[in-house]
Order: sequence, then structure tokens, then C-alpha cells
Amino acid sequence: MPGEKTMRSGRHPAVWALSGAIAVLSIALGSLGFAIASKAGNPEATSAPTETPVVEVPFPADEPATVAGAAPCISVPVLASFENSEMVANLAAGYNAQPRDVGGSCVEVTASKDKSGVAATRAATGFADVPPEARPLVWLPDASSWLSVARSEGADALGSESTTVGSSNIILAMPVPLAEAIGWDAKAPSWSEVFEAAGDEDLWADLDHPEWGAFKLGKTSPLVASSGEAAMLASFGVSGDGVGTTEVADFRDEKITEQVKEHELATSHYMATPEHFLWHARQAEESGSAADFLSAVIVDEKSVWDYNRGITSRDGVTRSQGTPPKELLVPIYPSDGFYVADNPATVLEGDWVDEAEAAAAADFVRFTGTVEGQRIVREAGYRDLHDDLDQQVQDVGQLQGSPEKAVLFPSGETMAALNTSFPEVRKRASVLFLLDVSGSMSDVIPSGQTKLDAAKSAIIAALDHFSEGDDVGIAAFSSAGDATIQPGLIAPVADYPDNRDSLVAAIGALTPQTFTPLYAAVDQYTQQQAATYDPDRITAIVLLSDGANETAVPTVDQPTLLANLGGLHHHSPVLVFTLAYGADADVTTLQSISSATGAHFYDATDPTKVSAVLGDLVTSF
Repeated sequence: MPGEKTMRSGRHPAVWALSGAIAVLSIALGSLGFAIASKAGNPEATSAPTETPVVEVPFPADEPATVAGAAPCISVPVLASFENSEMVANLAAGYNAQPRDVGGSCVEVTASKDKSGVAATRAATGFADVPPEARPLVWLPDASSWLSVARSEGADALGSESTTVGSSNIILAMPVPLAEAIGWDAKAPSWSEVFEAAGDEDLWADLDHPEWGAFKLGKTSPLVASSGEAAMLASFGVSGDGVGTTEVADFRDEKITEQVKEHELATSHYMATPEHFLWHARQAEESGSAADFLSAVIVDEKSVWDYNRGITSRDGVTRSQGTPPKELLVPIYPSDGFYVADNPATVLEGDWVDEAEAAAAADFVRFTGTVEGQRIVREAGYRDLHDDLDQQVQDVGQLQGSPEKAVLFPSGETMAALNTSFPEVRKRASVLFLLDVSGSMSDVIPSGQTKLDAAKSAIIAALDHFSEGDDVGIAAFSSAGDATIQPGLIAPVADYPDNRDSLVAAIGALTPQTFTPLYAAVDQYTQQQAATYDPDRITAIVLLSDGANETAVPTVDQPTLLANLGGLHHHSPVLVFTLAYGADADVTTLQSISSATGAHFYDATDPTKVSAVLGDLVTSF
């Protein structure tokens, strides 16, 4: 109905004239984008000398309307990544702070966020998961690589052009004591040296710091985050012809892929966002040293700035401000190059976008390249289109002013091939799902399922993440009043392809029982997983519980359990990822269990979200 559509936009004759003006501005912005591209370079041009210096084009001033257009305003939803969501929200607020008139209507920009990889898949389906009136008009991921991924998955709603808004280099970061001990604070290593160090179990002992244990390199999953893509591309690069040279053929080259597999063995585990690693590093520092959890992490510059000023995020979504850490992070720019997250804005061209909406979206993108927009970019911790940082950001983050050998992400088929290759080259996993089947799991949730049935469906869906070479099993715990854990191990940890049918059948047969011997179950099964520990595998338990420890015959108390988990962590670490399921889950205890093992806690206290949360969790493998 016309009335319903005008709540988001209306059609106006002046749109075509405005679109022409915006096209002229886009050309000007393109020249600004070239300035950053010439510094970041493409794989063919990063080492070529330039004959003439780049001339920085002054940023144009914003030109808001004298008086806002008529209501109802055109609504411009902008979808950001988790990494750049704060910058995008600030740009939206800056744009909305001035009167806007697009074709006679006022404009209101709103910002939302999603994980980069998830957003790329949603874009490929035309954001079919939400009604047309709620779909984004602008997608602003933190790197152009996600535009390539979405196109490779069949997206046809992406605009043919995108505009760089600002950038953040993806680099290596280390706590100061570790960077000084290895000398990388003074002389940056190559990526080959980084991967070699990560694979040396005796490195810290040889440098007179045995208390730091093995070298622990943090990486995100390339299926989810740009920093994970950058890490994987660096690994393929040094295994082939160098950083920035990776082509589709490299992903089919057995010699190169075998070397990448060797590099991946040094990964403790994968996480969905860099913030997950940095939160754990901060927790480790508060109880001793960040080195207990992390030696180095591949992360964007903006996250280094956040960490050094005391901002962390447990879940990558909500952020908390604390005091700055005692062990600041040192940003390290590898000597053979590093990738750039270029934050491209693209106006979507789906059938849910009309002419007025497209013009309003383009006007917001125009604003991002103005003097006012670029100030917001810098103040949010990013490099502007001249590659300049806010001075305070540079000082607190200890970031380099104009680092050399920046490289843009490859486009098209190369990024698609990277995503396809990850399941083959990633570090294999040995994972036991440990499911609470106490009586409360029979409760009905808003979806109409029981909690147990919803959990079963979520686990079966999560199994699709695993592939040949992974070992997966399942155990469940309750008790009828004695000290026996029932039903116990129902599908032993074994090679996933051979074991899948047994896993699905065992999960399907589970029924709710009585008590919740949480401590005893975690203690028993971590000991069993530790007995088969293999440093070439991610050894883990995925614990899903909807309640608190409750037994008629106590056998293990919480202090003993946490002490046992901490002891294992130093010689045969078993990562216990905990998922609080339902409003009655003992969140505090589950957080302490995961923290004691260096793993992450996940929140599904809204039980209808268990599938999404568990899907996020298994990206750690």
C-alpha cells in the first residue's frame, strides 16, 4: 500500500537531478579512494616505485539542507560489521544531526551490525531473512573481501560500485613484555618468522621465559572475520610467492596447502572476532599475565587502540570501559606486508530499494567522505582517506603513522577459493559435546519445542561444521540420585564422517532425567579428553547446561573442579566452551569453567537463540 511504503520512502521527481549531482560527488570521492588505494596498493603494484607523489585532494565540506525535507522521512538502514559498527553508528549520528532534504523528504539513517561472514551470506540471499521494509539500503562491511564473498555466493543486489569510508590495517599485536623478549618491538618480523615462532614449542623457554608456555597465536575464523581472512592470506602468501600474490591456483597447489596446514597447527583455536581473544587476554592479565592466554594475535589497528585504552568486549557485541591494561599491546607491522580493511560502502540495488531510497542512501555515503565525515572516521580509531590517524588514537595505540607495504584484499574468485579451502587446511579438532539432560530440559520454550528438543536440533545442525579429520562425540549428564552420571558417553569421540550417523541417532534418543551433576560431569569428561590430548588438534568440550550444579550425592565441588581444569591447562589443555541455555542457567559458574580453560562463554539464556549461538561457537574449530 502507498501509505505503508512512504513510512520508509516516497518517490519524488527531483530524485533524478539529485542522483546526477551525487554521481559527480562520487567521482570526487573516487579520487580520494585512489589515494588510499595507492598507499595500500594491489598485489601487482605494492612494490612498484611511483614516478609522481600522490596529491591529496581536500575533503569537501558537508552540504546539509537549510531546512529538513518533509516527513515521513526516508529511512536508510545501514548494515555494518561488528568490527566497524561503532564508526558506522557515529557516522549515522553525524549525518542525522544536520537537516537533510532528498527529493523533498527528510532522511533518517539507522545502523545495525552483524558478523562479516554472516552478513555476506545474508547479502547473497538478498537479506531474505527480514521483511523488505527492514532490509538494509547500504552495506558497509569492514573489508571489500566480503563483497567478493557475497558475489561468489550469488548476490545480485550488491551495487556495482563501492566507496571506501576509512581503513584499518590488519597486523600482529603482542603484549609489551613478549614483544620485547623476542625483539619484535624494535624490528618487525616477516610473516614467515611469525609462523615459525608460533610453531616453536620451546621458543619462550629458550628466551628465558618458560612461564609463558608455548607460543599462542590467536586467529579468527576466515569464514567470519576479516582478520581471519588476512591471516589465512598471509599464510598462503609466504607458502607461495609472497604476501599479496595469492591466486586461485595456490589453493589447489598441494605443496602450498601442506605448508599452510603446518602453520595452522600453531593455532590454539579460532574465534569469531578479535575482541574475543583480547577479552581473554585482559582476563588473564588480571589474574597474572596476558601471556597465560595469548602470545600474539592477528588483529586490526582499531582493536589495538581500544585494548590499550581499556575497552574490551566479551561477546564482540557489547563493550565495557575499564582501566588501561598494565601490559599494553604493541602493534607489529610484518616486514613483508599486511592487509588493509578498507570499509567499503555500497548502496544496494535489490528490488526492495526504490529511487528515493537509493538517492538518500547515496547521500549518506557522500557524507562519509566530507570533512565532517572523515573527522568522525578518525575519531572512531580509523585512518581517513588520506591514510591519516587521529593523533590521540595513534599515540594510545602506538600505531605507525604511514606504515609501508600495505596490501588490499584480492577480489572475486580468490576470496571465494580462500573460503572454500579453509575446511581443508584448518587445524583439526577433537570435540565432545556434553549436554545437560536434567529434568528442566523438558520445559517448553516459546518456539513450542522443549528445551531438549531445541538443543538436539541445534547440535545436529552444528555437526555440519565438521569434516573429515575431525573427531566428534557426545555425552549427556544427569543422575537419578546416586553418584552415577547418566546416560554418560553415548557416542564415542571418533572420525566425524564415520561417526555422524551414530551421533545423530544418539542425540535423537536422549530424554530428560532428574539431577544436574554439572561439576562431576565436567571433571570426568575433561579428564577423558585430556588423556587423548594431541597438540596437533584443538581438544575441546562444548558444554550446554540449563541449570546449576544439583546432586543428591556430591562428589566434586567447584574449587576442586576449577583447580583440576587449571592444572590440565598447562600440560594437556582441554578447552571447555560453555553455553548457558535458558534463564535458569548458572551463568557465573559456566563463565568460570570456560575461563579456567582459556575457552569462551556463550549466552543462550534466551533459549530460542540456541541454534544461532551454537553455530557461532563451532567457528572456534
